Amino acid sequence: MEFYLLYVGGIVSLLVALYIYLTYNNDFFKKYPIPCLPVEPLFGSCRQLVLKQMSFNDFVRSNYDRFPGAKIFGMFEVLTPMFVIRDPELIKQITVKDFDHFINHRPLIKADSSMPNSSVMFTKVLFNLNDQRWRNVRTTLSPTFTGSKMRQMFAMIVECSENMVQALATANGQECEVKDLFVRFTNDIIASCAFGVRINSFRDKENVFFRYGKDLTDFGRLKVFLKMMGYQMFPKLMARLEIDIFDRKHIQFFTELFRQSVREREQHGLVRPDMIHLLTQAGKGKLRYQPTDRVEVEGFATVRESNEEKIIPENMVKLSESEMVAQCLIFFLAGFDTIATLMSFIVYEVTLAPAIQQRLYEEIQQVSESLGGGSLTYDALQGMRYLDMVVSETLRKWPPAPSTDRLCNQDFRITDERDNVEIIIPKGVTVNIPIAGLHHDPHFYPDPDRFDPERFNDENKHKIPLGAYLPFGIGPRNCIASRFALMEVKAIVYHLLLHYEFKRTDRTPVPVQLAKGFTPLRSEKGIYLQLSPRRTN
Repeated sequence: MEFYLLYVGGIVSLLVALYIYLTYNNDFFKKYPIPCLPVEPLFGSCRQLVLKQMSFNDFVRSNYDRFPGAKIFGMFEVLTPMFVIRDPELIKQITVKDFDHFINHRPLIKADSSMPNSSVMFTKVLFNLNDQRWRNVRTTLSPTFTGSKMRQMFAMIVECSENMVQALATANGQECEVKDLFVRFTNDIIASCAFGVRINSFRDKENVFFRYGKDLTDFGRLKVFLKMMGYQMFPKLMARLEIDIFDRKHIQFFTELFRQSVREREQHGLVRPDMIHLLTQAGKGKLRYQPTDRVEVEGFATVRESNEEKIIPENMVKLSESEMVAQCLIFFLAGFDTIATLMSFIVYEVTLAPAIQQRLYEEIQQVSESLGGGSLTYDALQGMRYLDMVVSETLRKWPPAPSTDRLCNQDFRITDERDNVEIIIPKGVTVNIPIAGLHHDPHFYPDPDRFDPERFNDENKHKIPLGAYLPFGIGPRNCIASRFALMEVKAIVYHLLLHYEFKRTDRTPVPVQLAKGFTPLRSEKGIYLQLSPRRTN
């Protein structure tokens, strides 16, 4: 009996200790004159998301809409208190003007990411680096994604696009699940542009790149979910155990692939304008911005490096092999699924709007005729204004990342003169930017659920506040590869619409139901469309 009582007492004590640990910070926002979402033990303010009752995009939008008059409100992501910023001017202040107060993202893995000898590969990716190490690596890598480097890679993009069109010729107008098609295309692009490997995922449907890409982007896997939750709830323990988000087999495969490619190039004196070449140049501190007299025409969504044209040599760093492999991995991760999803929603939206599809086709046909039947050029693609409007509007309605964040590294004072309110965001607290909410705010985008590329025509696009359109982030922490992503997306849209008309089928989801839970943006049951071959004269 005594042992039983001790056993029961121990269990009760453990549960009480766990409850205290899970709720000790629940009163965090009571001292602030701002609204706050309800908080529950274990779930924080995210029960609907954790239990997969709502999609990530809808979760961000619904929270944003709960406090329409507020510039800022509070919420908890599991145990982490977060200030959610609804005001575009305040977003610009935090991410640009006062960037030095918010240099870092909240680390997904709370290890010492500034130490290049860490055994956790995920700590080495650019997104997860902090402070001066992030500045130096960003400065070193940023010349990799300039317009001049995109020109050098463009032929590889066109080759993969043409391979896809040829592969679809055998489909003979059948219904397709377009996300699967585009994932195969992006897989070939990343294999070619990042690792220098030519593959054709439409012929070799289960190649190792494709299989590993599906694994890496499947955040719904129980193993990955438990790791992510572990870093949320027990970050110090997870860091001490050096548990990586990436699977060991993936790290080993891509590391050996990188080594093999570097060896072959050095042995045979090969130069290929891809990511491995550029990263090895950057790793040796040899990559610089190249001066040019050419005036680049860029898409509305393109984010520009804050330090372009003024690289400080002493801030260039040499990258270790593991750091270069880490950048290839994150490039693969982002390019494999995220870009394929964006492509899927572009063709979905133009399918539901035949007039928009026809106008886009006419622009594509005009460009094709101007090229005399030759291959698409980088300049011709960049000059397609309506295509840019369509892509920009898709990024607004379906942003790849529904939210982003910054970590406050020193106390930051916010004064709202209108309401005579002053708030101090304390050091160490996370600030959340609800991109999906901003992109669907009717104050900035009337009738926000309507797909309307005219929001981004020459007359209207300048009316959009800088802090209210954030498909690739904002400020120095923006997405380094926005030029590459837009080039890739536009190239495949050009080639597909030149040869095919997209039509609805009985399985086309209207409206789209998004996958629920903390997963990347995607349709819950896929996006099925018919690709009808266009008649050639």
